[in-house]
Amino acid sequence: MDWQLPKVRNRIQLLALFVLGAILAGAAELPFGGWIQIPLLTLIWWQLHKSNQQAFKHYFVASMSFGLGYFVLGLWWIYISLHDIGGMYWLLSVAAVFLLAGGMALFFSLASLSIRIFKDSPISGLLLAANWVLVEWLRSWVLTGFPWMGLAESQVNGPFGAVAPYLGGLACTFLVVWASWQLYILRKQVRVGGISLLCIFLLMPAFSWWQFTKPQGEPLSVELIQGNFAQSLIFNPDGVFRQIQFYDQAMKSSHADLIVSPETAFSWPETNLPSGLLDSLQVFSNQSQSTLLFGIIGRRQNPPDGREFSNRALGIGPNAPTYQYDKSHLVPFGEFIPPGFHWFIKAFSVPLSDFARGATDQAFFPITRSGQDPIYAAITICYEDVFGSELASRLRESNKPANLMINITNLAWFGASQAPAQQLRLSQLRSLETGLPALRATNTGITAVLGPDGKVLAQLPEFTQGTLTAKVQAYSGKTPYVAWGNTPILSISCLLLILGLIRQKRF
Repeated sequence: MDWQLPKVRNRIQLLALFVLGAILAGAAELPFGGWIQIPLLTLIWWQLHKSNQQAFKHYFVASMSFGLGYFVLGLWWIYISLHDIGGMYWLLSVAAVFLLAGGMALFFSLASLSIRIFKDSPISGLLLAANWVLVEWLRSWVLTGFPWMGLAESQVNGPFGAVAPYLGGLACTFLVVWASWQLYILRKQVRVGGISLLCIFLLMPAFSWWQFTKPQGEPLSVELIQGNFAQSLIFNPDGVFRQIQFYDQAMKSSHADLIVSPETAFSWPETNLPSGLLDSLQVFSNQSQSTLLFGIIGRRQNPPDGREFSNRALGIGPNAPTYQYDKSHLVPFGEFIPPGFHWFIKAFSVPLSDFARGATDQAFFPITRSGQDPIYAAITICYEDVFGSELASRLRESNKPANLMINITNLAWFGASQAPAQQLRLSQLRSLETGLPALRATNTGITAVLGPDGKVLAQLPEFTQGTLTAKVQAYSGKTPYVAWGNTPILSISCLLLILGLIRQKRF
C-alpha cells in the first residue's frame, strides 16, 4: 500500500492550501489584516514550493486550491444575491459562486507560476511579486474586470499602504508578495531576507512625510442618509413608494450644505416618479441653499442601442441645472447581460438588469456655497470604486479639479455578509491613492466619511436607518499615482520579468 502514500499526501496538501486560502481571505477582515496576510502567504509559498518537484499538473492544481479557498470564502455573499434575493435554485447559486471563485483562482494560479519557473533565481521574490502585479492588472480588465478581493485593499490596515499615493494599490500588492517571500527564505538566507525586510519596514514611514493634496476652502457640512430598506422591496410597488417617501422627507428635513442618498434611493424609472417630486426637491434646494445627490433609475429617450435605462446619480443644486452621472463600469450579469448569457438572467428575477453604460469622461459634480468657490466631486456608483486606475484617469484628464469623492451604493443585495466591509476598504484605498476625502452613502451600510489618508472619520452602524452628519474638508492637488497611474509599477514589473527570463536562458 506504500504506492498510495504520495496520493494521500497530495490530497492533504491540496486541502491544506484550500484552508490556508480561506484563512488568508478571512484575515483581511481583522483589524491588522494587512500584517497578518504576509506570514499566511509565506505558508502558502512553502506549500507550493514543495510541489516544485512534482508534475506540472499537480503544481497547477495546488496553486488553484489556495485561490479557490480564498475566493469561495471572500465571495460567498454572491450566493445571497442569487438565491435569497434573486430566487435562483440553491444548487445553481452554489455552482455560480464556485464558478466565479474558480475563475478568479485561475489568476492566482497564473501569478504563482513564477515560483516554478524561476525557482533557482536569486531574485525569485521580486519575480513572483512582478508576475503577481501583472496578473492582478490582467484581472482588472479581462471580461470588463473583477479585481475584488485583491491583496492591496487590506494594506489600509497593513504596513504598505503608504506607497499607494505614489504607485497605487498594485505597488502595495507587489510589496506584500515580495515581503512574504523574503520571510519564506529566512530559513535558508537569514542575512539577505532579514536585512531586506528590516530596510523596507524602516523605509515605509518616510513615504508618509509628503502630502500631495492640501485643504481647500472652509469645511463642508454633509448629511449622508442610510435608509436600510430590504432589497425585496423593489419587487413591491408599495414598498418602493415608501422608500421614495422616506428619502424625499429625509432630504427635505436636512440643513446641510450637501445631502447624499444612496444608489437607487428612488428605485423607479425617472419618468415614473411621483408627479412633482423632482420639482419639489429643486424648490427645497433653492430655498435651503443645500445641494442634493441621490440615486435613481435614469431613462433615455430613443436609445440607439436599445438600452432604455441607466443606473444614475442625480444632483440638484440651488438655482443650478440638474446634474446627472450615469454609471460607466457596469456589473456583468447584474447590470448588463454579456452576449449569449440571457438564459442566465432568466434563471432568477432581477429587473432592469441590462443598463446603458455611461461615458467615461462625465463632468464632476459641482457643489456651490454662497461666497465660496465651487467644490467638485468625482462620483462613483457601487463597485466603480474598485477600479483605481479608472478613477485616477478620470481625475487626471478632467478639465475641473476634483476636491472630494462621493460613492453611492446599495449593498442590500448581499445581506449580512462581509461585502460592505470589503468595499469600505476599497474606498479607503482610493482615498489613499488620490489624497482626497470620500463620502459613502449606502442603503444598508457601511455609510461613512473618509479622510484623504483613507482613515474612517465617522460611520453609521450597518442595518440601521439613520443620518450621518459630519464636517468634511475639501482638498486640492494630485498625487503621483493620479498623475502617472499604473504605468510605473507595470513597467517595473515587466522589466523584472524580462530580466528574469534573460537570466533563465543564460543559465
